[in-house]
Amino acid sequence: MRVTFLGTGTSMGVPVAGGFGSDLTTNDPRNIRTRCAAWIEGLNTSILIDVGPEFRIQSIRAQIKRIDHVLLTHEHMDHIAGLDDLRAYNYVQKGEIPVYGTMSCLESLRKRFDYLFGKNKYPGSASLQLTEINKPLKLGEFKVTPLPVEHGKLDILGYRIDDFVYLTDVKSISNSTKELMRDAKVVVLSALRWEPSHPTHLTIPEAIDIINELEIPKAYFIHMDSSVDQQETNNRLPSHIQLAYDQQVLVLD
Repeated sequence: MRVTFLGTGTSMGVPVAGGFGSDLTTNDPRNIRTRCAAWIEGLNTSILIDVGPEFRIQSIRAQIKRIDHVLLTHEHMDHIAGLDDLRAYNYVQKGEIPVYGTMSCLESLRKRFDYLFGKNKYPGSASLQLTEINKPLKLGEFKVTPLPVEHGKLDILGYRIDDFVYLTDVKSISNSTKELMRDAKVVVLSALRWEPSHPTHLTIPEAIDIINELEIPKAYFIHMDSSVDQQETNNRLPSHIQLAYDQQVLVLD
């Protein structure tokens, strides 16, 4: 399995529009963070997790040539705004692309993207097959297990793909979901900032506690804001935890 972090930033990106907050971090290029998304490659299967507003640029940088499945974590725009850019893959692949998410997420897509999913679908727009996911599925060579978590009061999904776990925009994780994560080899978890606490996102100390509680051997944090400097934070983190950065690639057995 090959994992590419397409983006690792918050809903506003780092720096935000107007460049605000850019003075808070060093000029380390890893501090430039587009909206969170990931690409999972197997021998025969290509899976995208989330399709944010920078997807077109992210896909060019990562040289994504095929997408077989799309897993959505939730319906916030920083995770779905790039859906129509999938049409380029429709043209090349000559078929629909399955998109998986919770029922509430899919209903939100149908309302907000009427020109993609409504009765008057615009000719030439992305061709996507919306499918609810509420149990483990076999997608190509991968076993994909949805992981229910809470983003404040919003129920969203993370995903376990074989021994790899991806969780973004998390505030709390139930004991039942923790059990589904427990023996994973690599966990990706959102960690907004060091402090103060946030009503809908884990802080870095809270995320560290979860990784240590579950005895995860290797973890990467994502969804950091502009107050989080890459090198300074990596120096403070435990040795088995690092911040991910845009276009970083992991190769997993």
